[in-house]
Amino acid sequence: MRQVHGWTGGAVLVLAAFLAAGCEPRKAARGGTPALRSADAAWAQGLGMARQAFGTTPDGEAVELFTLDSGLGLRVSLINYGATLTAVEVPDRAGKPANVCLYVDTLEQYLEGAPSGAVIGRYANRIGGATFSIDGTVYRVTPNAGPNHIHGGRRGFDKVVWKADAVSGADWVGVRLSHTSPDGDEGYPGTVRATVTYAVTASNELRMEYTATTDKPTVVNLTNHAYWNLAGAGQGDVLGHQLTVNADRYLPADAALIPSGKMKSVAGTPLDFRRPQTIGARIGELPETRGYDHCYVLNRKSPGELSLAARVVEPVGGRAMEVWTTYPGVQLYTANHLSGTLKVGGRAYEKHGALCLETQYFPDSPNKPQFPSPVLRPGVIYRHVTVHKFSVE
Repeated sequence: MRQVHGWTGGAVLVLAAFLAAGCEPRKAARGGTPALRSADAAWAQGLGMARQAFGTTPDGEAVELFTLDSGLGLRVSLINYGATLTAVEVPDRAGKPANVCLYVDTLEQYLEGAPSGAVIGRYANRIGGATFSIDGTVYRVTPNAGPNHIHGGRRGFDKVVWKADAVSGADWVGVRLSHTSPDGDEGYPGTVRATVTYAVTASNELRMEYTATTDKPTVVNLTNHAYWNLAGAGQGDVLGHQLTVNADRYLPADAALIPSGKMKSVAGTPLDFRRPQTIGARIGELPETRGYDHCYVLNRKSPGELSLAARVVEPVGGRAMEVWTTYPGVQLYTANHLSGTLKVGGRAYEKHGALCLETQYFPDSPNKPQFPSPVLRPGVIYRHVTVHKFSVE
């Protein structure tokens, strides 16, 4: 098979299976999750992981919780239901750790559709009219946003249990999750075999590598829908977060958020984050979307290049996050639908209580030939990478 669409750096390729044997327990992580650190000399850098049961779906499928530890302050937890991030813990300027990813406490809440850092597929974002064509054949996918299709349909990749394998390399530890979507799933053609590998590195990075293959021409657009609040989950809104987006253009869209097909300059608009500014500075100028829910055209030198997409800083605690990606676009969403009714640990998730930076192909690309193509064909490997780099200021 030949390989297209993405970065091929070895730091996130699967190198070897990590064996649970030979791991020694260390003190319990926050929230009672036991953490493990390898006793093997290869793990002298402090990388470690834990694996434990998290629950069972109504269909009897076992769901597991994994915790990955950089040994330098970054600790990531995820479950194989929806390939969902449940925690990303990083310290602030004073060294105080907090989970900066919105989460809920139980599997039942995830099953009910609580906001989560799940993997979205087959196609993240929207397909206008729930219809597209490849090579002259028209395909109709599930309309689940009025007449349109969003986030893979009623039972997208965020609502299935993925097969999970612990993996590792010389300077990273991770989990590789895999899922097979059958031909005709939610109306999509072809049997797609998808993987996502979450890796925590010795450089305090969270890396996500997406791959997919197909036996028929189809469309694929995988992303992660994590909700970020760098002050900590449930710690108010993110309107004071300082945001930079590496994009000179965005995609104008209609009321259903289906792009027109044009690309427009951000200059002079509330979408201009080319220089750092607070998210709340001009959010009031967007009444139609009740906040940000816009796709940016990232500045890139060449397709498939790992490039900076965005940078976020929470000025009070000093936590900073950079997002790098091989995708052409990023959807900025400011949790406009949250209302404070969902509470976790006694803290309400309020409106604008988080932001999402969903790296992806552009919405409705299957119907916009002028956009980068999300079409995947037999014999080709879909591969994209997104990296989250954490630091303090």
